[in-house]
Amino acid sequence: LDVRRHRSLLLCDELCFIKNLSVKIRNHYFWLAATVNIIIDILSKRAIVENLRVERTSVPIIPNIFHFTYIRNHGAAFSMLEGSPWLGWLSLFVSLVLVAVGIFIVFSKWEQLGFGLILAGAAGNGIDRLFFGGSVVDFIDLRIINFAIFNWADVSINLGIICLLIHSFIDRPRQSNR
Repeated sequence: LDVRRHRSLLLCDELCFIKNLSVKIRNHYFWLAATVNIIIDILSKRAIVENLRVERTSVPIIPNIFHFTYIRNHGAAFSMLEGSPWLGWLSLFVSLVLVAVGIFIVFSKWEQLGFGLILAGAAGNGIDRLFFGGSVVDFIDLRIINFAIFNWADVSINLGIICLLIHSFIDRPRQSNR
């Protein structure tokens, strides 16, 4: 009887130890925003590459307003720093820093969304640069405003910045009037 009791106490101690080791997931919106948008970015780029195949091929979605146009961007935003081999490593570094921040720091909802979206953008373009020839696939062509062609990772980064701006106006502590 004592041996059984001793074994059950040991088992309970082991289970309690394992329970205490379990990781509590924080920043749910951060991880959700990052994961969903990385998947959208990867799938949309692969669909463009597989379906359009030849660079500069354009498919009008709404003629003269919105097209899917396949290009490869060898630079950063608006093709700046074209041919810089360190852009992929910079994207990887930014991604790793944001992952660490998401693990160790608790954020408000708007911060989680903002940093998660920025992580998705950095990771999405970083994946292209590091694993697919040093360039990113761009395809969103807003001809109505004659804007540079971009991709979903770029959209994610911009939406992330907007979320952080919203946070700075909504979630900041109120200053008391004296």
